[in-house]
Amino acid sequence: MLNDKYKDRSIIIHIVLALIVIVFIGRLAQLQLYEDYTGVAEDNAFYRKPIYAPRGLIYDRNGKLLVYNQPTYDLMVTMKELRDQTKAGTPIDTMELCGLLGITHQQFCDRMAYIKDRRKNYGYSQLTPQRFMTQLSPEDYAMLQEHLRKFPGFTIQNRTLRNYNYPCGAHVLGSIGEVSKRQIEKDSYYRPGDYAGSDGLELTYEKVLRGVNGEEILLRDSRGRIQGKYKDGEQDQMPIAGENITTTLDVELQMIAEELLQGKIGSIVAIEPSTGEILAMASNPTWNPSLLVGRLRSEYYPILQNDSTKPFLNRATGGLYSPGSTFKTLQALVCLEQGGITPYTKFACSGPNSKPIKCTHHHGSPVSLEEAIQESCNPFFWMTYKTTLERDGYGEGNEKFKENYRRWREDILSFGLGFKWDDSDVFGLKDGAIYRAETYDKIYGKRGWKALTIRSNSIGQGEVLVTPIQLANAVAVIANKGYYITPHLNKCDSLLDNRHEAKVSQKHYDVVQEGMWRVCEYGTAHYYKLPELAVCGKTGTTDNSHGKPHSIFFGYAPRENPQIAIAVVIENAGFGSQFACPIAMLCIEKYLYREITQKALFDRMKTMVLNPKVKMWNR
Repeated sequence: MLNDKYKDRSIIIHIVLALIVIVFIGRLAQLQLYEDYTGVAEDNAFYRKPIYAPRGLIYDRNGKLLVYNQPTYDLMVTMKELRDQTKAGTPIDTMELCGLLGITHQQFCDRMAYIKDRRKNYGYSQLTPQRFMTQLSPEDYAMLQEHLRKFPGFTIQNRTLRNYNYPCGAHVLGSIGEVSKRQIEKDSYYRPGDYAGSDGLELTYEKVLRGVNGEEILLRDSRGRIQGKYKDGEQDQMPIAGENITTTLDVELQMIAEELLQGKIGSIVAIEPSTGEILAMASNPTWNPSLLVGRLRSEYYPILQNDSTKPFLNRATGGLYSPGSTFKTLQALVCLEQGGITPYTKFACSGPNSKPIKCTHHHGSPVSLEEAIQESCNPFFWMTYKTTLERDGYGEGNEKFKENYRRWREDILSFGLGFKWDDSDVFGLKDGAIYRAETYDKIYGKRGWKALTIRSNSIGQGEVLVTPIQLANAVAVIANKGYYITPHLNKCDSLLDNRHEAKVSQKHYDVVQEGMWRVCEYGTAHYYKLPELAVCGKTGTTDNSHGKPHSIFFGYAPRENPQIAIAVVIENAGFGSQFACPIAMLCIEKYLYREITQKALFDRMKTMVLNPKVKMWNR
């Protein structure tokens, strides 16, 4: 009897507990369903129409407008309105619409299928206008607007496109493209169909240029049709325009640089030494930036992408080259600092009979440092390199030699070589290469290498690799006698004014500058010297496995109070004095004098085609 009593109580307790659980589950379900319902109801009642913020403008250093906005229009379609129209027995005339848009009926069907495919069209809703066709021109819009009443469900969304005042600077300025699903997931600011910077300055300063989009809240009726503004627009948010950017570029110099590179593969980088401001950064092949705007983008992007000459590669920042004889100036400075040589050191040269590195120039012997720079004497710089690295002997396990090599490498790196600058706003920078001692240990064994093994490094070949922008920065260090400001493109960003000191004492620069001045006055560059202007420079020629040597030059001007430092690399063009040097001199003249007086030389350099595969996409 007692057991039955406890058994009944247990059953009652279990029933009560079960009822409590059911109540809680029911309440949770109610709340969830209510929230979902209210969410759907709100989607049905309101349409939040974006108002796109005008993107910031881009200017050159002299206030010339480079990039601006022009109006464009997207054709939008609301699927529910189309479906309701069809259910009412009055479907739209799709053939007439296709005729107005200049598309086939199959293209119309394909686009509709894409819009409704949630796997491809991220965030699809039948109540929300979807992009049917983007970037209609003002002319297309005007024609379509006259007939739009015939096509219920289709509306026009105002947008802007980038436009360019000059057919240059594509690699520097960059472009904008439609955001991906990944970008939307990463940044909640973006919605499907938005545009963002994809490279260059447009990407680097995306958050500055894009501004803040606004929105217009519109009311829908029970069939999803727009009925007007919610609360007369009281809760609408106006867009905030993006900020403008003044670049460090000189657009006239940029255009001249790109003209001189026509028919060639290579790059030109010019920097103001005292500030690190990039005056010009040209890479060829290139393209007119207007080709990747609007509906032209889908046509030209795959063509440029499949071009065998790789126009999308910015060789100024991403092309890796042996610096050749331009490196001898840095070699001299580092070896002076480490005590391997003095300004009065002389070494013998036997010309083509010199060993282990022959000389390619005819001059007297022995030669001093200034003469060696002027004549680009290979044996001098090989001996300079050897005496510096081996000045303490080798030591057990070559450790003394390796320690000297490590110090040499660190001093070379201090000129901005071998790594990409974290404090620069330049897009697409590459590291370059100056091998570590540990890397040579892996290649040759810990006791298997010495100066002779890596002798090519002494004349800027071997394992030494640099980008043209690194070369321009290195010669800016020489111009400044020991420091550089990180190269940058935004003239108004104070965060970019970062000064870096090279690990070479100021006292060592005079003798190297004198040698570089002699190069332009009496040496390999004297044929193109500018009247009444003291230019300091160095030509370079680098062997490669793909044809003729690369032609290289770097220098600065004037000698006193330098205003421009420049590096030029022309692939497969022969000696540095043949193409890189005259092109650099023309750019220097243009920047300092605002005109080019050597018209014949300019025309010859401009029209000279060294690679017939290079297409003129920039005109």
